[in-house]
Amino acid sequence: MAQSKRIKVMLSSRCNDRFPADSDQTLSNIREQLKREIEGTKLFGKQVFEVWINEDAPSADGMQDSWDACLQAVRDCDVLLVLSNGNAGWASGDGDIGICHAEYMEGLATTRGKVRFIAMPNIPTGDGQVAETARNQRFQAFIAQQTPFRGGMVSTVEQLRSRVQEALLDALVVLTQRGVTAAASSRFDMGQALDWTRMDFRQRKRAMEAVLLQALNGGKVPASEALAIVPIAGVNVVVFVHAIPAAFTVAAARELVGKPFLRDHEHADLLKGAEGPLHLIACHRGATETQATTLLGFPDATVVSGSFGIFVADDVQKVQFAFLANCRDASQTRHALQRFREWLDQTGEAQILAKRAASRAKIVKVIAAELEGR
Repeated sequence: MAQSKRIKVMLSSRCNDRFPADSDQTLSNIREQLKREIEGTKLFGKQVFEVWINEDAPSADGMQDSWDACLQAVRDCDVLLVLSNGNAGWASGDGDIGICHAEYMEGLATTRGKVRFIAMPNIPTGDGQVAETARNQRFQAFIAQQTPFRGGMVSTVEQLRSRVQEALLDALVVLTQRGVTAAASSRFDMGQALDWTRMDFRQRKRAMEAVLLQALNGGKVPASEALAIVPIAGVNVVVFVHAIPAAFTVAAARELVGKPFLRDHEHADLLKGAEGPLHLIACHRGATETQATTLLGFPDATVVSGSFGIFVADDVQKVQFAFLANCRDASQTRHALQRFREWLDQTGEAQILAKRAASRAKIVKVIAAELEGR
């Protein structure tokens, strides 16, 4: 995408559907109004936003059809605002997904952080043709799986206008803060990253763990064990923090952590009113899926690569841990933890993690009781 002096916003929605359903106003009309309002918002007397809607987009070259042009606009924009009424939009074939479905999916696949979802009342899925009905059902099921935070459903044009403004403001603040963090952490030969590099393994390990504990405990570091009790999906989960203070391939650094879940039974007394544990492992460098499954001991497990690092869960023993990658300084470490927690909430994995943690607590207690009775 060519660099621009303006923030490029895309409004994605159906065109001819009426909103509210009993009004004479179409979503296309509303998008044109929103475009004028957003582009009319100025900062220090200068235009800040450039809004893309397909109603007034310039003609594409002959190599692109309408579908390609819309998906290219999704990739090019800085902020994608999805105004969804559950209508998947047009499709070229009966078994295909609709264009609204494709735009939302493309935004999540390319840069999830720039997507903001605004929910309107879903259209009925049984009133159209069979293919159209199936397409809308697929789209609504896809939305339900993504569990995006949407701040409640909007039912009037004024509510929609207000929600668009709130979503755009939130995107600007969050994306700016993430950009600052990324820019500040792009070099590791100066600042705190250099200070951490000067430390020996044990000093660096303690520094990495202290930052995680502060982030998990609201700024307070417990005096004894490296753990926190963290509410996840309404369940208190015991979280142990660890750190690998060099590349995972360095045995001396890796062995400082070992396989911490093998000692979970030693902390069974903590599992009174809490579940788990979950292990968070800050990695000074990167992490791979192969390294994660090697630590677990076998490959047949849930292994997810994300912007934060790697998450691993074993659905038999209910072991759970996450590698937080590139924890070179305090900012990068906090950012990795933040991205991990965002991923849990955005994907619905938080509820699954909490359920798995409850099962793990039962297993740990049984093992501890068995060992005590020997």
